[in-house]
Amino acid sequence: MNDVDTKQPARRPTDGMLALARDIAEGRQRDAGTATKVPASVYIDPEYWAREKAAIYDRLPQILCPSALLPEAGMAVPHDATGRPLLITRDKDGVAHVFLNVCRHRGTRLVEGNDVQCTKKLVCPYHAWTYSVDGRLLALPRPDTFPGLEKDGYSLVELPSCETGGLIWFCPREETADFTLAQMIGADFDALGMGEQVLFRRKTHEVAGNWKLIMDAFLESYHVTRLHAKTIGPFFKDGATSGDMIGPHARSAVGRLEDMDKVDLTDMAALRRVVTYAYQLLPGALIIPSPDYINVMVMMPQAHDRTLVEDFMLIPEHPATDKARDHWERSWALLDGGVFASEDFRAAELGQQGLATGAVPELTLGTLEGGIRRYHETVEAALAADA
Repeated sequence: MNDVDTKQPARRPTDGMLALARDIAEGRQRDAGTATKVPASVYIDPEYWAREKAAIYDRLPQILCPSALLPEAGMAVPHDATGRPLLITRDKDGVAHVFLNVCRHRGTRLVEGNDVQCTKKLVCPYHAWTYSVDGRLLALPRPDTFPGLEKDGYSLVELPSCETGGLIWFCPREETADFTLAQMIGADFDALGMGEQVLFRRKTHEVAGNWKLIMDAFLESYHVTRLHAKTIGPFFKDGATSGDMIGPHARSAVGRLEDMDKVDLTDMAALRRVVTYAYQLLPGALIIPSPDYINVMVMMPQAHDRTLVEDFMLIPEHPATDKARDHWERSWALLDGGVFASEDFRAAELGQQGLATGAVPELTLGTLEGGIRRYHETVEAALAADA
């Protein structure tokens, strides 16, 4: 048996995944259309970003992390990068929760840092009010000094959340917390076995660019054989792409150089060797399944020209040998440090700098860049819905 065993359980792609693969195999390209344009202002205008924040990031369901970040019951991890102090937990029954990371006594941050903690209880550092990981107030010092206090009324404030397809979603508002589309696209991630993967690495990158410039790199194939010429570009066929939409979420596929005629496209493991899928989820998350691992990237804009991107690498099982660990370390270095950080993220930063000069008032998009147009249309639709 090899030290690195990447064999996956037999799985079948969803009908939507299979349709895109057949498009590539049979030479069809959806939505080729004609060249189009996107105004530069959507990347460089602070007022436009303020509208996006209010209508999208402060309103719509969004991904926080893969389920693999909290693999066991009795875990908790703080999460601050959305602009609000959050606390993600998994209770004794394995159910994920998203709370405001705020003690109900005096408002103190309950848990600090950004590391996952294994604990059944959450103790406030200020006055030691103690909560369970399901949010219930369990105890407080000197309860006699709080006459009439009913602990049931002092649970942590919980935000709407949903765990589906190996991802934990949350919504900032109760009235807009519809996770139907999250569950629908989660079927693809179930087909990929994402909920059974384990976390190998996570890293947060600070990118000096607009969040949509980062998304754009994963919405078109025009750059793949060029920007990535020294990394992954040689493995892809220029223009062998297809894509569709699941509500506001984009699903795309890029074909590899191998002869797809000899591949059983209904076999997920075989399919992943010749087709790379990418999922661009509104507001700003990317799912990139490689043949034997999956990258989950969550974008958390801090300003119109600054974005935090947390990259998670999921693998089939924890490495049992040094050889296996080295294999995954090389894969992590190739994508997170090479393809993503040095190429895609850097291209976004350089694009932000160039657009800020005003030299390019409109971005001209070719027929291999139709995914960018579609994604910007979903952003505009979200802004219109909140108007």
